[in-house]
Amino acid sequence: MAANRIPRVQARAQEPAVRARNFEEVSYGFSIEEAQLEASRCLHCKNPRCVGACPVNVNIPGFIGYVAAGDFASAAAVIAEDSSLPAVCGRVCPQETQCEGSCILGVKGEPVSIGNLERFVADWNRENGVVKPSAARPNGHKVAIIGSGPSGLACAYDLAKLGYDVTVFEALHKAGGVLEYGIPEFRLPKEKVVASEIATVKELGVKIETNVVAGRTVTIDSLLDKEGFSAVFVGSGAGLPRFMGIPGENFNGVFSANEFLTRNNLMKAYREDYMTPIHTGDKVVVVGGGNVAMDAARTALRLGADTTIVYRRTEAELPARREEIHHAMEEGVRFMMLTNPVEVIGDEKGWVRGIRCIRMDLGEPDESGRRSPVPVQGSEFEIETDSVIMALGTSPNPLIARTTSGLDTNRRGCIVADENGVTSRKGVFAGGDAVTGAATVILAMGAGRKAAAAIHEYISGK
Repeated sequence: MAANRIPRVQARAQEPAVRARNFEEVSYGFSIEEAQLEASRCLHCKNPRCVGACPVNVNIPGFIGYVAAGDFASAAAVIAEDSSLPAVCGRVCPQETQCEGSCILGVKGEPVSIGNLERFVADWNRENGVVKPSAARPNGHKVAIIGSGPSGLACAYDLAKLGYDVTVFEALHKAGGVLEYGIPEFRLPKEKVVASEIATVKELGVKIETNVVAGRTVTIDSLLDKEGFSAVFVGSGAGLPRFMGIPGENFNGVFSANEFLTRNNLMKAYREDYMTPIHTGDKVVVVGGGNVAMDAARTALRLGADTTIVYRRTEAELPARREEIHHAMEEGVRFMMLTNPVEVIGDEKGWVRGIRCIRMDLGEPDESGRRSPVPVQGSEFEIETDSVIMALGTSPNPLIARTTSGLDTNRRGCIVADENGVTSRKGVFAGGDAVTGAATVILAMGAGRKAAAAIHEYISGK
């Protein structure tokens, strides 16, 4: 049967009513038979657009061809050439706007399920332990990485393979950055996936030091001038939460999504055997429409709260992945569109009891191309709630830039760097959310890879 005649294989998943009450991974992924069938749909285009659309440029037709042939070890080896976190990427990358969005089969039908195939290969390799990346002989140069999130890990991975002595400095007590504290267990299992992929990076000789706050415990200036590092890569992410600046945001029960998810993911608030509970109450309102808002809402739902997302535009403008929106709706999260909060309402004891909102209409497009929301006068109303979670985006922590001489930032507090991660300070490179503001895991990884290549050129004098 021709590849374009084979229907796209759908990955099996927990039933919505069941998964809405547990933190186990939603998708079961592909079986061997399902993976080979889906891989057989690939057309192996002469000029594969999927590769160019992948921020880390994985040889997608190459590994898919091996999957179709049943040679999963060779498929894993192909992926390992370019990706340090394949099991992560297979689960959380927005493939629909990147590799799968460029698949030629998607023009008149459904694209190849590249993400599920990458996940299958990575999971198979983890379970069978066949392919392990190898490092070149030590070249005598030390490189420091600030942050153990996706950009830092990708940069460390590539540099270690080139023979560099790499040390990663992580502010939290556990490595992984946003992979560990930001993405819920039901989307990205921590021990099975995140810890395993970090272990692979460490097997290349990469050292990870936790509880090290850049700008306090160490400074970039000291690493370069006193500790003997030839270069520093800043991949510290964007962990500083934003709020709306409306009255009542200081009431008990108002959280940033960053804090809420960190308490649940890193500190295991959802587990009864951990002494780290978090307050939700019976009703939760999540403000925002991105992936973080979906993660927060689906987490609150699993903690037993009746959960509503309020968003100031329509469903068509929701910036979250379609899959995440679909899953949230299936699980029972309610969506209140064209709605914007104007005040958090509290009781006499200082706890949230509601949120006052106003209806919105869509006006003319703004600079992003989306139609600007305009308040409808006289349309204010209240929603009863016990907690409010603000999922409005994040920005980089200013501490690193403030404690590093000659490091330029822009008006948003992001480090200024070119497309290769080169900053205004000699020997300092940066990438990921610390440069762009909050973005995706795979874009951060792509920035880390580009910076690794630029660091190699810088140190080797090219």
